[in-house]
Amino acid sequence: MGVLPVPAEVRAILLDIEGTTTPIAFVQETLFPYIKDNVKEYLRAHWEEEECQRDVGLLRKQAQEDSSLDGAVPIPLESGSGEEELERVIQAVVDNVHWQMSLDRKTTALKQLQGHMWRAAYATGHVKGEIFEDVVPAIRKWREAGMKVYIYSSGSVEAQKLLFGYSTEGDILELFDGHFDTKIGPKVESESYRRIAASIGCATNNILFLTDVPREASAAEEADTHVAVVIRPGNAGLTDDEKSYYSLISSFTELFLPSST
Repeated sequence: MGVLPVPAEVRAILLDIEGTTTPIAFVQETLFPYIKDNVKEYLRAHWEEEECQRDVGLLRKQAQEDSSLDGAVPIPLESGSGEEELERVIQAVVDNVHWQMSLDRKTTALKQLQGHMWRAAYATGHVKGEIFEDVVPAIRKWREAGMKVYIYSSGSVEAQKLLFGYSTEGDILELFDGHFDTKIGPKVESESYRRIAASIGCATNNILFLTDVPREASAAEEADTHVAVVIRPGNAGLTDDEKSYYSLISSFTELFLPSST
């Protein structure tokens, strides 16, 4: 793949996480299984807490919106007191979470609960965020060259900060100028990239977006954002057309910044 020159007008680099800064295997084989295996225990332990009740309320509202979908799992209100009633509602939340995850849903409600569960896992040392070894040195070099660096991921901002705050490279949150999640909009919609540009105070063509997902790259490109598709071990394969159309990199070190000369 060689060297990819960064266009002179680029002032900010926007990074996806899964398959870009972090192995897909970490997300698929560590983070998601942790949620599935521990959600019931987490809900039982934190049920009376205000944060947990907010999470459940959001999931219940999402379940109502999903009611027409095949296999959707409703979450009832607690209709009484007692251990049996509580277990019935908790099991409904567990089943709903498992259903959403089986479909790889990216709902804000699901991401919020996952973020709070991961916070506990990171804080207790059960989980450490995995980072590709080329990422931190490259970002330090970009920042020295005057680049701003932002994260845009389907995972909640809180989940992003946990991954980078408790990473295999230590706490590297200082490397990022800001974080965006699906609250700014879906990653496959071009308007999301216009909102990000407005939020950080630049034009869309002042941004270079790095992602492993061609649909996201296409949406960013529609908004006049520069894009490069990242090839990492474990990432989904690209079609021949995608390989010939997009700029490709397999390491952050392949980006060449004119301003760093």
